[in-house]
Amino acid sequence: MKIAVKRIYEPAASDDGYRILVDRLWPRGIKKEAAGIDEWCKEVAPSAKLRTWFGHDPEKWIEFKKKYKDELKDNTAWKELQELVQTKRKITLLYGARDEAHNQAVVLADLLRR
Repeated sequence: MKIAVKRIYEPAASDDGYRILVDRLWPRGIKKEAAGIDEWCKEVAPSAKLRTWFGHDPEKWIEFKKKYKDELKDNTAWKELQELVQTKRKITLLYGARDEAHNQAVVLADLLRR
């Protein structure tokens, strides 16, 4: 199984495989018909409280990852995503953040690869 991470603002590609949006909020300026997603797993995204606290501040990255992993422990959507990934040859986790290195899709991809 291959796992990729990509901004939803980048065009869909044939080699993306199964495209999963992992943001709680729908990305601004993207029409649902044009998004090219196969699934929207918004419940796997960080809580509003955690997302607001983090604010994509790279200095909070290590603490964010720890808090986010703690949130995922009892998250049924996380368990469902893990099961879904096992049935696909390739998935691409989509996110809307500008920061390509510090976002929830990066954390999820790392956990799914283990």
